[in-house]
Amino acid sequence: MARHPLPPFELSTATEKVRQAEDAWNGCDPARVALAYSPGSRWRNRSTFLQGRAEIETFLAQKWQREMDYRLVKELWAFHGDRIAVRFAYEWHDGQGQWFRSYGNENWAFDTEGLMHTRIASINDLPIVEAERKFHWPAGRRPDGHPGLTELGL
Repeated sequence: MARHPLPPFELSTATEKVRQAEDAWNGCDPARVALAYSPGSRWRNRSTFLQGRAEIETFLAQKWQREMDYRLVKELWAFHGDRIAVRFAYEWHDGQGQWFRSYGNENWAFDTEGLMHTRIASINDLPIVEAERKFHWPAGRRPDGHPGLTELGL
């Protein structure tokens, strides 16, 4: 089943694709998120290499057990044809209550059905105190009026 918008991307469709990904990831539902990837999708996430929806779903389930109160903002960096580059930041805390802001970049490539077949992510974690948090919306989708990364100086 096709996942619109489809490549080749324009500014509006690339921006829409990025927001769809952000919304799905903020839902913290591994099965829903995994459906955006092709059945044989390949990932590099930090030093972890995954292939296929089942591995992606398992990885995400473990991630969101470890990374609590997860809030993510993605921003389009560049696009061309069937490829999109994104920068992002997300905040979360561990089981001991230590907060982090994780920063990163992703390179995405899509098939003709709009499913991501390649995701390459580079991510760094910065310990922060709760007072330094910038993402304060209720769990789920980031509100439309909430500032993006550029507006937040990130």
